[in-house]
Amino acid sequence: MSIFDIVALLIFLAGLFIFINAFVFKLPSSIGLMIMALSLSVVVMVIGYFFPDLHLAEHVREYEFEEILYRLVLSFMLFAGAINIDFNKLARQRTPVLVLATTGVLISTAVIGTLVYYMLDFIGIHLEFLYCLVFGALISPTDPIAVTKTIKRFNLSKDLETKINGESLFNDGIAVVLALTLLDIAHAGEDHTLTIFETLYIITADIGGGIFIGLFLGYIGYRLLKYVDNDVVEAEVLITLAIVMVGSFLADFIHVSSKQAAVVMGLVIGNEGRSTHVASAAGDYVFKFWHLLEETFSAMLFVLIGLEMLVIPWRLDYFAAGFFAVVIVLFGRWVSVYIPIKFMSVKRTFDRNTISVLTWGAMRGGLPIALSLSLSDFHGKDVIITMTYIVVVCSVLYQGFSVTPLMKMSMGTKREK
Repeated sequence: MSIFDIVALLIFLAGLFIFINAFVFKLPSSIGLMIMALSLSVVVMVIGYFFPDLHLAEHVREYEFEEILYRLVLSFMLFAGAINIDFNKLARQRTPVLVLATTGVLISTAVIGTLVYYMLDFIGIHLEFLYCLVFGALISPTDPIAVTKTIKRFNLSKDLETKINGESLFNDGIAVVLALTLLDIAHAGEDHTLTIFETLYIITADIGGGIFIGLFLGYIGYRLLKYVDNDVVEAEVLITLAIVMVGSFLADFIHVSSKQAAVVMGLVIGNEGRSTHVASAAGDYVFKFWHLLEETFSAMLFVLIGLEMLVIPWRLDYFAAGFFAVVIVLFGRWVSVYIPIKFMSVKRTFDRNTISVLTWGAMRGGLPIALSLSLSDFHGKDVIITMTYIVVVCSVLYQGFSVTPLMKMSMGTKREK
């Protein structure tokens, strides 16, 4: 079985699961896909036990998904999320959205990373503090697709809906860039203790270089889209695909953050491309294409979550760490929402249940799974993958099923369809 067979299998299963969920289970997509992915894992393990020659896990273990996930999936998902961020729609909620997405991710990373470090030490697992911070960053992003589909079913105020939508779209890119930057610092510090200047240089080169490439290629992409007639659908879509792939290659070649570049390119094209003063340089189908691609990758990643159960180490202490991490991640999310909102409440008014809704409605999706699997090898990677797997599964199932009654109690009845 080749790597293309594995990718084809992921696409087939994702499509099949979406169809079954839409017409049979009729659950929220993230919950339905997660249940079927876990069921797939159990079925595959049972078949593999009785018929070892048919054990899919052996084929999955043969291939390393790091390159595909890192170079293709992450860049495409981050660009797709960024291109759909419209600063004009954020209006007066722009400041709280940016504060929650940036400060919130930093606080979440620090709180989760620190508590996980001491928790792992307590149960006898050694993981360097910087790698604990990497876990704190990669588990911080929330799933914008799941969040958006959840909040649209309830009677939220327009301001709160904008905050939730905007924050979930922004925090993906920030968290991924932070996680990969921390990983670079951790790798650089393995040979010798880094000075403050070396650390600042890595951060500046990673993020600053990625921003520069993103602005440069994003502007080129915008000018090309402006030049091409909107009726030439294939040309506009191919332009956006090309700049993402070229930007990823160029950034990796000069050793700066390709993920930061993807986010910035998406923001430039997403806002300049739909700007009214240039008569919409990018056609609507460009945004629809990237939204569809994001949904497709998200579905494939949920299938990959199910298959991951076949390859993660089955160690009791790793699974114990994962279930402790579920509580820690929820607490870190609450702190990362509570502190910025309390500070901003001095000059701004927030809905009464903003903190509880932002905390409990923040489900994790496929992005943390993709990021954890794409990390380069280091001592402790297996425990990070296991914790990420358990946190995402518990988040989707536990929070997914319980968020509906919470929203009903907090925000009133469902909206009429």
